Amino acid sequence: MNNNIYAILADELGIKLSQVEATVNLIDEGNTIPFIARYRKEVTGSLNDEILRKLDERLTYLRNLEARKEQIISSIEEQGKLTDELKEKILSATTLVSVEDLYLPYKPKKRTRATIAKEKGLEPLANLIIAETFTSEDANQYINPEKDVNDEKDAINGASDIIAEFISDNATYRAYIRKYVFNNGNLVSTAKDKEAESVYEMYYEFEEPVKKIAGHRILAINRGEKEKVLSVKVSVDETGIINYLEKNMIKKDSSESTEILKNAIADSYKRLIFPAIERDIRNELTEKAEDGAINVFGKNLCQLLMQPPIAGQTVLGWDPAFRTGCKLAVVDPTGKVLDTTVIFPTAPQNKIEESKKIVQKLIDKYNITLISLGNGTASRESEMVIVDIIKEASHKVSYVIVNEAGASVYSASKLATEEFPNFDVGQRSSASIARRIQDPLAELVKIDPKSIGVGQYQHDMNQKKLSETLTGVVEDCVNKVGVDLNTASASLLEYISGISSAIAKNIVKYREENGRFTDRKQLLKVDKLGPKAFLQCAGFMRISEGKNPLDATSVHPESYEAVIKLLDSLNLKLDESNGGKLTGISLMIKDYKKTAEELEIGEITLRDIVSELEKPARDPRDEMPKPILKTDVLEMKDLAPGMILKGTVRNVIDFGIFVDIGVHQDGLVHISQITDRYIKHPLDAVSVGDIVDVQVMSVDVAKKRIQLTMKIK
Repeated sequence: MNNNIYAILADELGIKLSQVEATVNLIDEGNTIPFIARYRKEVTGSLNDEILRKLDERLTYLRNLEARKEQIISSIEEQGKLTDELKEKILSATTLVSVEDLYLPYKPKKRTRATIAKEKGLEPLANLIIAETFTSEDANQYINPEKDVNDEKDAINGASDIIAEFISDNATYRAYIRKYVFNNGNLVSTAKDKEAESVYEMYYEFEEPVKKIAGHRILAINRGEKEKVLSVKVSVDETGIINYLEKNMIKKDSSESTEILKNAIADSYKRLIFPAIERDIRNELTEKAEDGAINVFGKNLCQLLMQPPIAGQTVLGWDPAFRTGCKLAVVDPTGKVLDTTVIFPTAPQNKIEESKKIVQKLIDKYNITLISLGNGTASRESEMVIVDIIKEASHKVSYVIVNEAGASVYSASKLATEEFPNFDVGQRSSASIARRIQDPLAELVKIDPKSIGVGQYQHDMNQKKLSETLTGVVEDCVNKVGVDLNTASASLLEYISGISSAIAKNIVKYREENGRFTDRKQLLKVDKLGPKAFLQCAGFMRISEGKNPLDATSVHPESYEAVIKLLDSLNLKLDESNGGKLTGISLMIKDYKKTAEELEIGEITLRDIVSELEKPARDPRDEMPKPILKTDVLEMKDLAPGMILKGTVRNVIDFGIFVDIGVHQDGLVHISQITDRYIKHPLDAVSVGDIVDVQVMSVDVAKKRIQLTMKIK
């Protein structure tokens, strides 16, 4: 069976069978996806983390499918009903749905109308009708008042129930009808109260072909149904289906069985088959819509986490509010909180001048160069005050508006309480707002990914699948960047390959008790971190200014010996190379294949090592667009059609993108306005964090709607 699974995976992913086999072996040995993607390229043929995760997910599904097949075969065998033909059909089935269809006739059932009829001894009569040899006289033989079969009509009705279930249990019929409904059916939604106002008004009288409906519509309709605003159903012209069933069930032109069979077919379809098919199709549509939304969410999250840090600046985090005041936190370039306070420049207190003086003192005292303003309530009013403060500042200060989604969730969390035991939620929130501009990745990993605000309908979907996908995205991002072993928080460390939450806390504890790490090998002294975990995590842990310059790079300790041999062969020394930087080493190697063989490592590994030695610990986030720093304010009322602005993509969804143009209300660029060429999804053209030029199409201040276009004239 494994060979069959390997072949399916190779075909689906468009990779070689040998790559599948090698990768599955690595996964089964307990290696993590980030480790396999980075340090086992030779083995996998350089499969990236995205393909590896798809392979892992499908491997789990296919293995579960095989296990279910074995259970079903065993169950049917115990009943003494397993034939070679049926076994072959089950073994060759490719989906869980088709396997369950085949099992349906043999599945232990609750008492149904058919089982009750069988208890009354009516199964032989049903078989006569199916064989089309039935005569009305046959029914009389099954009249039995003791079993509640009082007349010919009772006997035929009971036999019809058995026939209806027989038709419903036929896997071939089910597969045909499911496909027919999918290709010819419509998803229909109607309002339970047409007069009621709601966000679902476009779905009050809505109908769209099942095979064409977009994922975001399915999720919206599902939510409307859940909130009891909409009634939803699948509709299809049943004529073609009934004709198909009659053609398969009725072979004779006319017999006494014909009318009974026609009635049984109609009953089977309406009462048994269609409700199950409708449920299956809606589940399939929802699953596909969820998978699409989760995929988009994952890509958005990745872009958000990989935004470049603004390093080397002392930042003032500003959490805006009205009644309770604006909470401020001064954070030094390492993320340490130096000071916190509360000011009241907004209504109802309106202590603007007093607030300005407090902030000016903080700017001068700590040499603050950047203000990080949350985009929540009172953000607009706070921005006005900040612009005035910047104009009067003794040195250059910029400000940036930060999406504060999740800051309140974090500030009230157990993790925030442990990190800032003496702070209230407001102080924690302002510190988080400052830190998420200094190092978005390190700060955002503390927040449940679902609360970061870059998805759609995330609370309506399969939470287990969503959580697994988003955790995988965070893991890939954290491991791509790597972490500083001496400064990383436990919440960041636990996303590193091979590190559990408990081990992450133990690393921090070891650091606190023994001082900073000076050698990667010291990780083996951490409680519960054994050789296997060390193999998985070591390459992603960085130690700057440690005993071995290679510890500051992504070169894995398993390759250190090869690096020393390589440098010896080139008459170079690591400790004399400007902190491990060996610019131009790639030009000194004439034959990579031969050199790799001499070093007893793979050629791909050698090229990765050389690349890292030339640019040690390079940060992949440096290639991403930098946040827009501002010094002046723009309001929604200042916008006019035709105006061209620069903005940051905040969210990407199926039908467009939301762009922050600095007016506290993100503008929508519909998918049709993103580019002149046809794109299937906005992600084909843009990503979260991209800096884009947009033109204002229309502004509705009352409804707070801004329509933008990227097709600038």
